[in-house]
Amino acid sequence: MSTTLSEDHQLLVDAVRDYARGELIDLDAEWDRTETSCCTKLDHFYEMGLMGLRVPEGDGGLDVPTVCYAPIIGELAYAAPSVAVTVGVHSMVCEIIASFADESIKHEMLAKLASPGNLSAFAISEPDAGSDPASAKVRADKVDGGWKLNGAKMWVTNGMTGRWFVVFARTGDTSAARGFSMFLTDAQQPGVERTLISGKMGIRASETAEMNLEDFFVPDTYLLGKIGWGMRIGLSALDGGRIGIASQATGIAQACLDLMLDYSKQREQFKRPIADFQAIQWMIADSATEIAAAQGLIDQAATLKDAGQPYTHAASMAKLFASEMANRVAYRAVQVHGGYGYCNEFRVEQLYRDARITTIYEGTSEVQRIVIARDLLRDK
Repeated sequence: MSTTLSEDHQLLVDAVRDYARGELIDLDAEWDRTETSCCTKLDHFYEMGLMGLRVPEGDGGLDVPTVCYAPIIGELAYAAPSVAVTVGVHSMVCEIIASFADESIKHEMLAKLASPGNLSAFAISEPDAGSDPASAKVRADKVDGGWKLNGAKMWVTNGMTGRWFVVFARTGDTSAARGFSMFLTDAQQPGVERTLISGKMGIRASETAEMNLEDFFVPDTYLLGKIGWGMRIGLSALDGGRIGIASQATGIAQACLDLMLDYSKQREQFKRPIADFQAIQWMIADSATEIAAAQGLIDQAATLKDAGQPYTHAASMAKLFASEMANRVAYRAVQVHGGYGYCNEFRVEQLYRDARITTIYEGTSEVQRIVIARDLLRDK
């Protein structure tokens, strides 16, 4: 499978790379220290078109293919993992709207999502419903002209600054897939209360919130797809989101490897650069090899997605391998830096913390293994 980018797409990736590495690394370190949200600092991202990566050109977006989108997320993650997931979640919502929104609102909404002040979020998890979305308790009850939503959502990325939320809610009395639907909601309307979740181990500049809904009205036109399509839409969105998280993880790992390389050539012990020692060389070699393998899995999943072919299996493999690889590489980066790697004066300390979440959100590593194994065991 070829993942060769067009000249225009390569120029975009290069521009993101230059901007991210030139402007975001120091900002991200400061955001991490102060737990300051990056969501209020996105004006330049809108100017660059990065908030419209998955919005059709006719609606004001860039409409880049997944094989271009993935390296852009990777480049953002190299410099600022929190920014990468912020853009990634927003892009996932853009894809949901493009695929499932009612025609009467679709184009207006997509144009808004590519414009400042319209950050979006995806609300599927709940306090007692994480890996098992069928345990969701948020209810949507039919009323005249629309629906009223009640209940609590948890771990909502972009949850404080975001305006447009895609919310997974129970519309039937069954726990089967047909008992759930998906809604677009405007958080500027009455009936929503948001609480910031602070004290996170990593990606501290990414907003994470709890959201409480009380008789929150959603018009009929904001139902996504059809009644009973909630699980279908959610799983489809997560498939694409896993390519983004795999790319985030690989960007983190590449930053760790580059820091390992630089430090090992500068740091001397026993009157020699530590890069001369086999133990260090093996950590570097293993890291570079695993990053290349992860990139291959990402490219495969992205190419399948762009070709309109089934890619659930490939996306889960990419997410599983890349996220666990990033944690191994971050571990090695701290190890190469020794005691200095354990202090926040050196960036590997933050990257070590940032990498950890990639094995948890968008489906834990354990869930990815279930998805992969079930596909392999299914009768063909």
